[in-house]
Amino acid sequence: MNAETPRAARPADCPCGGAAPNQKAGTRAPRYADCCGRFIDGAAVPATALELMRSRYTAYVLGIEAYLRSTWAPETCPADLDVDPAAEGAPHWLGLAIKRHEQRDETHAIVEFVARYKTGGRAFRLHETSRFTRGADDRWRYVDGDVSPS
Repeated sequence: MNAETPRAARPADCPCGGAAPNQKAGTRAPRYADCCGRFIDGAAVPATALELMRSRYTAYVLGIEAYLRSTWAPETCPADLDVDPAAEGAPHWLGLAIKRHEQRDETHAIVEFVARYKTGGRAFRLHETSRFTRGADDRWRYVDGDVSPS
């Protein structure tokens, strides 16, 4: 699935699951259109780094490279993003948990998360503390992150 995929082909439930710090287990995922879909499909702009983090996870799940690039700080965005979920060996994303969201000041925030995925028949966890900045255009962007051993 990519940015050119018709909206009708988008998932009903949001892949991010509405992840938030202290979210109760078994909480039903919000509708894609009401959650990350409004950001990915261009109807709204994430107001917080937490909303941006969740929408970026969803973009990885759906393989929407254009959205990932547009929400990544240009100075740290890699030239090659391999996000095609249909590619051989691509991760199959299983879920997102937000451990912490901290607004440092008006233009800086961090989000600590754990994303679970499977590849090659094995399950893995990506535990990262991500840094975000808000630019002069008032949009949040991912800068970089520190990956923790899980």
